[in-house]
Amino acid sequence: NGQEDEYRDLVESFVRWSRENLLQLNVTKTKEMVVDFRKSKSPPSPVCISGKEVELVPSYRFLGVQLDNKLEWSTNTDAVYKKAMSGLYFLRRLRSFSVCSRMLHMFYQSVMASTIFFAAVCWGAGIKAKDANRLNKRIKKAGSVVGCKLANLDEVVRDRMVLKLRTIMDSPSHPLHNTVDKLRSSFSNRLLQPRCSKE
Repeated sequence: NGQEDEYRDLVESFVRWSRENLLQLNVTKTKEMVVDFRKSKSPPSPVCISGKEVELVPSYRFLGVQLDNKLEWSTNTDAVYKKAMSGLYFLRRLRSFSVCSRMLHMFYQSVMASTIFFAAVCWGAGIKAKDANRLNKRIKKAGSVVGCKLANLDEVVRDRMVLKLRTIMDSPSHPLHNTVDKLRSSFSNRLLQPRCSKE
């Protein structure tokens, strides 16, 4: 169809631009991920670069976040969960050496929390309840090892989203400033729910 032709033209244009600017594309490292929610899906014809087919993948890791072709976050949650389990193991090992609670908390914040909450603004509000519960159980377990209550996933995501929104609203040069500013209520200065138009 027309959209697929436009997509192929964009790929060809990018390949041409790369050649003109003396950039060599490594086709073996190049992946293609198709997001398609149509009910009647026909498999896309393969993209070829320099006579080689580009591998079609169901998920892809981009900037440390696992994206999948259904735009769900289960794959990413699995990866985060594995990292949390390994961090929890080391946290327990530290406690077994009678490390003080303050140092355990510092280890949690620097090693476990940084991996669990990495890019949480992107995926935190979109994950399934069962995935959120899995991560919250690891956080709760880490809290029992450290000896204090730790902020759960919902609290951290909410705080980070508010911080991100404030940054956008306070910076007129931010690309999303005008979009977010239009949602501001003239009376209470709160953000209004955006209205979607169905076309």
